[in-house]
Amino acid sequence: MIKKIARLASRPLPRRPRIGVTTSRGGGRYMWWFYWLALRLVGARPTRLIAPASQHPLEKFDGFIIGGGDDISPDLYRGDTMVDARLDPERDQMELKVLEYAGPRDIPVLGVCRGSQMINVHRGGTLYQNVQAQFDNVPDMWTPLPVKTVTFKEGSRLRRLHQKAQLRVNSLHHQAVDQVGDSLEIVAWDQFGVPQALENKDATFMIGVQWHPEFLLHLKPHRRLFRAFIRAVRAKLAAETEKMDHAPAFQYY
Repeated sequence: MIKKIARLASRPLPRRPRIGVTTSRGGGRYMWWFYWLALRLVGARPTRLIAPASQHPLEKFDGFIIGGGDDISPDLYRGDTMVDARLDPERDQMELKVLEYAGPRDIPVLGVCRGSQMINVHRGGTLYQNVQAQFDNVPDMWTPLPVKTVTFKEGSRLRRLHQKAQLRVNSLHHQAVDQVGDSLEIVAWDQFGVPQALENKDATFMIGVQWHPEFLLHLKPHRRLFRAFIRAVRAKLAAETEKMDHAPAFQYY
């Protein structure tokens, strides 16, 4: 018992989880500060990742947010080239590297808007390039305010997290997930039938949402998503610490 207490007392105080947040170089600055606030409120230490991200070794991060921003390059998912699209190929490649790193290590990932789409593209999925053109009766809504309702799939992590079937969200996108990639599942739709969230069934925490919860921090349900993300990060850190504590000690002769 005394040895156990001594071991616990010798542990360093829990540190803030280090979260890498991908954003665009230009217009992503204002979005970054909302992510920063959301993560600081739940006890995390955010770092902005801008392409190229070579100055930020991925090994230093405990979790990742793949943030919103410009359209994903259509050639990554066999889409049609759109002359008026804003693309950022360097950011595409950076985020693909982040997901390649996080996936096999089961590092928690939260995708927001474009980030949700990138999770899908990385796993072989495709996108609707213009939801207004490909869905009937979808209005052109573009606002950070909660103007539409999403319905969660029964049994999904998001349904359990929010403890209700529906949630009011904002709308800042013109693209959405079409065919889902490997191990992914659509778990929310808006009232027009457009996919609004996905989850990786094989990951401890890999969730993508089409809305921007960072712009709705004044509403408790949207803070809940960031808390759940950081809980998953902390749980993984705790499991790794526990594993190290039970590892056989080296003996020196």
